[in-house]
Amino acid sequence: MRALGLIIFVLLANSSVANELKPFTTDGCSLWMDGTLEQPNLWRHCCVAHDLDYWQGGSEDKRKQSDERILACVKAAQGPGMANYMYSNVRWGGSPYWMNHYRWGYGWSYFDGIWPRGYKEPTAEEQQQIDKLMPQALQLMADDKLVNPARPTTSTSMSSSSSAQAVSSAR
Repeated sequence: MRALGLIIFVLLANSSVANELKPFTTDGCSLWMDGTLEQPNLWRHCCVAHDLDYWQGGSEDKRKQSDERILACVKAAQGPGMANYMYSNVRWGGSPYWMNHYRWGYGWSYFDGIWPRGYKEPTAEEQQQIDKLMPQALQLMADDKLVNPARPTTSTSMSSSSSAQAVSSAR
C-alpha cells in the first residue's frame, strides 16, 4: 500500500513541473543504417530532418506528414524498396506512447503530468522553448551534414570534413 502511495505522490509531484525541452540530438537513422556500403550516409540527411520533427512532436497529423517526408526523401536517395521499409518501421516504432529515445516528441519528457505526452501540440510556452533551441538544432544539423556527407568525399573534402568534426567536437 505504501508503494502505491509513493507512486501516486511521484506522479502528482511530476504534474506540477513544467515540461522542459531538451536540446536537439540526432543519431541519424535510429537503429538502422544511414546509407549503403558504398555510400554510408546516403539518406542520413533524411533521418536527421525527421529527427528534428520528432524532437518537437505535435499532433498526429504532423507526425504523419513528417513520416511521409522521410518516405519521399529516402525514395529519392535510394528508391522505393528502402523507403517503404523505413516508412513502415517509423510508423510503427515512432509512436509517442513507446518509451524510447526516438519516439515522437522525444525532446520532451515522456510524461506530461501523470499521462504520457502523446500527440500534443506545443503550448505557447513550449513553442517559445522550441524557438529558443531551434538555432542550435539547425547548427547541429548543418554540422552533421558536413561530418556525414551523403556522397563519398575526395581527399580534399575529407580534410574539410575532419575540420567540421573537430569544430563539432569542440562544442
